[in-house]
Amino acid sequence: MRVDVLTKEYPPNIYGGAGVHVAELVRALRERGDIDTRVRAFGSPVSEAGTEGYADLPQLSAANAAVRTMGVDLSMAGDCVGADLVHSHTWYANFGGHVASLLGGMPHVVTAHSLEPMRPWKAEQLAGGYRLSSFMERTAFEAADAVVAVSEGMRQDVLRSYPGIDPERVKVVHNGIDSELWQRHHDADTVRRHGVDPDGKAVVFVGRITRQKGLPYLLRAAAQLPPDVQLVLCAGAPDTPEIMAEVETLMDQLKATRDGVVWIPEMLPRAEVIALLSAATVFACPSIYEPLGIVNLEAMACELAVVATATGGIPEVVVDGETGWLVPIEQKQDGSGIPLDADRFVDDLAAALTDAVSDTGRAEAMGVAGRRRAVESFSWSSIGEQTHRVYADVLARRAASA
Repeated sequence: MRVDVLTKEYPPNIYGGAGVHVAELVRALRERGDIDTRVRAFGSPVSEAGTEGYADLPQLSAANAAVRTMGVDLSMAGDCVGADLVHSHTWYANFGGHVASLLGGMPHVVTAHSLEPMRPWKAEQLAGGYRLSSFMERTAFEAADAVVAVSEGMRQDVLRSYPGIDPERVKVVHNGIDSELWQRHHDADTVRRHGVDPDGKAVVFVGRITRQKGLPYLLRAAAQLPPDVQLVLCAGAPDTPEIMAEVETLMDQLKATRDGVVWIPEMLPRAEVIALLSAATVFACPSIYEPLGIVNLEAMACELAVVATATGGIPEVVVDGETGWLVPIEQKQDGSGIPLDADRFVDDLAAALTDAVSDTGRAEAMGVAGRRRAVESFSWSSIGEQTHRVYADVLARRAASA
């Protein structure tokens, strides 16, 4: 069986959880030995067998970002002819998978890592391109032979956003974690080099600066933390100048009232992220939209307790009272996910974080439980097997209807 995987992100060009998912899924599929897995990714070619990179078309260099994306998708589509199945990830590549399916007649599987209707703030970033990205996602999802949701919460979001999709075609296959790559490793020198005291209490955040990650709520909540607690933010790649300006303002205000606030804007190598996670007391995930949250799995694999919003797929990963704390949230149902009572959400987030850093023994026990859960329930070999079953089911249905 030949499967062509279409993706915006692939090593070394990874900036978010979807890219991590694709890289690990491809590795798991290739390790099976019975699938010819070919990767077609945005960006320059990489030196990996079975992998091809596609740069932006120079003719579209001045076009809207979504139009440039369509150009790359069309470049990919023709090369997929001959595959038994195409599997696209995120709206960036969904259009390429859809066109390839129409052109070559093979089935198309999409994985839902996030949904454009659930991220209306993307209009700030893409302007009119948001309408194009929404069109590409909707068209691909509604025509796909199967939609893979990375959590049950995401599955429900898919069916609400696109009610025309047959629920039988929407399957849940969770994100995963490589627990060999992600495990606790203390490196005090690396931690100190980033301005963090490895012997002190610390709350750590890892994520992009985007509306869905909820960083402004965390910065407001951090003002209520005990004064001896450090706040470590591995946060970069802002979606828009507006969200960056908001975060910078809140950061300046926080630094004016307390010490121990560390902001690391660049994307760090995995080893350095692991060192910071291993030295922390608790991981903070204040997201207002999170289909699953690989960052939570990464923190849990490093034996770190998690304080996270009870939204999306997060409750399927973080077990309240066992591997961390789930912070309740009532949200607008207009797709934005904005808290109905932002002050209450901030106060509840601050209370959970304070609870976590006030009893380090309990936090450590939750971290150990989190590692165990990550290893037992979210291995990539299992996820590769589940994905293969989705492929087999799609191909069988196509054969039966031929």
